[in-house]
Amino acid sequence: MSGFSRGWLALREPFDRAARAAGDAALAALARHGPPGTLEVLDLGCGTASSLRALAPRLGGAQRWCLVDHDQDLLATVPRTMQAWAEGHGLQIEWTCRRADLATGLAALPFPQAGLVTASALLDLVSEAWLAELVARSRAAQAAVCWSLSVDGRLDFTPADPADAKVLALFAAHQRRDKGFGPALGETAPARADALLRAAGYRTVLTQSDWRIAGARGADDQAMLQALVEGMALAAQEQGPAQAAAVEAWRARRLAGLAGTQLCVGHTDVLGTL
Repeated sequence: MSGFSRGWLALREPFDRAARAAGDAALAALARHGPPGTLEVLDLGCGTASSLRALAPRLGGAQRWCLVDHDQDLLATVPRTMQAWAEGHGLQIEWTCRRADLATGLAALPFPQAGLVTASALLDLVSEAWLAELVARSRAAQAAVCWSLSVDGRLDFTPADPADAKVLALFAAHQRRDKGFGPALGETAPARADALLRAAGYRTVLTQSDWRIAGARGADDQAMLQALVEGMALAAQEQGPAQAAAVEAWRARRLAGLAGTQLCVGHTDVLGTL
């Protein structure tokens, strides 16, 4: 399974947090789902526990989270990041960390105890077969699901560049490569998750959770833009080596104009209840 650095996760977290706000109404409905008592949450691909920090205040009530990731270095940061976050939050939250290879280890995870299964920025990395297994295990547990921040193919740079279409097409094709789970769903992930959940008897709500990044806002937005441009360029060059020079020229133009660039990266959150 592909990994993510702590630096990248820290860079994206404020943009994730702002993007998630669009789904507050759906989350309020999700919080009322299920029997009273402690909500058991199984969080897949937890990273540094950003989903907990984003969702726990919105869900409210007593919660017990099982945070699962394959990366022991990321899991090791959770106690420190959670301690800093918990100061000033009067929430009844317990959490434990569990290391597991999500690509092969779903059967060993505590799905039967889960009342809610969460994941963030994960579905676009996985295959159709893996996603179908996730839906089946969530359904068997009678668990609600909240799968956030899956890319949906919408990418809009302002101002436009003549090479945007070429570079972004190569980037999209790269996103559908095998990321450790089989051929990745990429931008089709939200629609496929919705279809599989509905076929399993779930009621679903889809909300857009877009990153909106503007270089004019300052250093944080420019750093995010730089990381995205460089990441897109690298992926595009790997996907289309014959286009490497054109992609590099696009990268140079984009990096030279960060202060005047705006970028919308489309994501979709998928929520489901039974």
